[in-house]
Amino acid sequence: MTDLALVAIDYRAPDADEAFVASLRETGFGVLRGHPLDPALVDRIYEAWTDFFATDEKHAFLFDRTVHDGYFPPDVSEVAKGHVHKDIKEYYHYYPHGRCPEALREDLQTYYEAAEAVAAELLGWVERYSPPEVSGRYTQSLSSMIVDSPSTLLRILHYPCMTGGETPGAIRAAAHEDINLITLLLSGSKPGLQAQDADGNWHDIACDPGMITINNGDMLAMATDNYFPSTTHRVTNPDSGHNVSRYSMPMFLHPRPDAPLRPDVTADQYLQQRLREIGLK
Repeated sequence: MTDLALVAIDYRAPDADEAFVASLRETGFGVLRGHPLDPALVDRIYEAWTDFFATDEKHAFLFDRTVHDGYFPPDVSEVAKGHVHKDIKEYYHYYPHGRCPEALREDLQTYYEAAEAVAAELLGWVERYSPPEVSGRYTQSLSSMIVDSPSTLLRILHYPCMTGGETPGAIRAAAHEDINLITLLLSGSKPGLQAQDADGNWHDIACDPGMITINNGDMLAMATDNYFPSTTHRVTNPDSGHNVSRYSMPMFLHPRPDAPLRPDVTADQYLQQRLREIGLK
């Protein structure tokens, strides 16, 4: 297995914007180092949520199917579109307006706001380097679509150790594309993330501390008529020598529900369709 040809781009470099957008266009992914997200804050969040997932407190925050906040146990985990087995994971959905253990809220909200600001800047980069035939499709600027969006989601993910009793064929996260505009993903605590190239080959995505990986989602692909393609990715199961828990914290940037991805489809219409497809609606 080889690494996808992704070069980590220095967020502070004068040509970071152009290089980042070129990477999204060519691979569906971009990797940034030197970004402004606080690593000490991230470490605190991972430590605190490792403890949370290890306790029964999580069951007091069982997810609300109508608003999709709270704790999602393994038995209600997603089934990726086109697959039949649930992913092997548990996770928590954090929205600023949603439920959260109060002792954990402050750090999550601080990170949420910082990541949202970075995402708005990155979407501005995408707009800047979209060719006229693509930018002419935008019903409004991409960066303005996410302003005050109640749908942007921070997910805290725990992939547990393998027990040997897993459903044959199930993996931590089956091959899928993200629903949203872009996803900001802090490097996971352990390797396992893979992306698929245009020829159907799978490649490891490096797990380097201090970097964030950004990938295109289906909404961006729709808004750009697939100029920025939504990339298929997955999280594989560990081998027997590395059977440890894995944590990650993707931030899914969603437009406001009424924002049109194209003249005949709003963000909310598309989101509800996809939630039904993966069994969460």
